[in-house]
This record gives sequence, C-alpha cells and structure tokens, in this order.
Amino acid sequence: MRIVITEFISLDGIVQAPGGPEEDTDGGFAHGGWTHPFFDPEVVGGAFDSALAGAEALLFGRRTWQNMAAAWPERAGDPFADRMNSIQKYVVSDTLGDDKLTWENTVRIPGAEAVAGIRELRDRDGGDLVVMGSPTLARTLISEGLADELRLMTMPVLLGGGKSLFPADGGLHTFELAEAVTSPQGVVVSTYRRKA
Repeated sequence: MRIVITEFISLDGIVQAPGGPEEDTDGGFAHGGWTHPFFDPEVVGGAFDSALAGAEALLFGRRTWQNMAAAWPERAGDPFADRMNSIQKYVVSDTLGDDKLTWENTVRIPGAEAVAGIRELRDRDGGDLVVMGSPTLARTLISEGLADELRLMTMPVLLGGGKSLFPADGGLHTFELAEAVTSPQGVVVSTYRRKA
C-alpha cells in the first residue's frame, strides 16, 4: 500500500484547523476555518474525491479522527460521505478506548506501536492508505520515510504561525512533482511523489 498524505496548507506551511474555529485551538490558534474562502468543489473537492477513490483505507491521528467521526456519519446519503463512512479506517491513539470507536470500520493503532503498525499496513498489498489532516501523524510519517505521496492544496493565505506539516528533524526527504492544477480561487493542488 502507498501512504498518501492529503492536506490543506497555507503559503507559510501551516495545516492547523482548516475546517473550523473550534477544530484545533492549540497554541492559541485563532484562524480555524481558514480554507473556506478558497474551497471550490471542482478542483479542491476533486482532489479529495480522487484521493478517496484510490484509497484502500484511511489513516488518522486521534483529534482528526474525532472531528471526522463527529461529522461524516450524519451526512449519509451523499456518495462521498457514504464512502467516508464505509471505508476501512485506522486511528493512532493511546487515549481512545475501543468502546469509543463508534465510526464504522475503525481500528485503533496504539500510539506506542504506531510506526511499526503503519509499516505493516504499508507492506500489505492493496490501494492507498490515505492520511487526511492529522498533522502530528503526517510529520512522523514524513520523518520516518513512510510518506509515498503528498497531495497539497496550497491556499493563497499566510497564517503567521500554527502547526506545520513538515518535520523539523534535519532529515532530507526528496519528492518530485507529479501534477499541479490551479483553481479559480488561486489554490494550487500539487501532487508530489517520493523520489526513490
């Protein structure tokens, strides 16, 4: 399986709380929902449709999984929502008990075993293992050399601080541009694949 990281990202590399004001206020982050003015269903929405179409499973950190699990089940009846709800999901967490995994088809990977467990998933045959959001997990995957593809929706906005997608570990990680499309709102959707 390939690990594909799909992220909304600002020009200054911030990925924190793209969906709403209360999504993630860590560090006093006050710009939650910053993607809304730039979203368009054709280009940006199409990037998520494409990622989900090739997905064998989804992989989340705890906070992103909780936000998604609270939102998607009530949207049943829409083809994208139905796919989100029915697909196999993995969540990395030490704090969620199995009794809290109420979102259909979710399996917990204990945080202490995350890298080894994700390596095992990646070694299986199948489609893509898609990460949406989950910046802490995504940084770890990049740092560990487990990210095979980055699909970045770069929004034309500077946020001045917040959680970054990119590791600060001093490691060199080389990718090559496979595709880039620009939306009418100025969002650049770029697909980068890990260089062998």
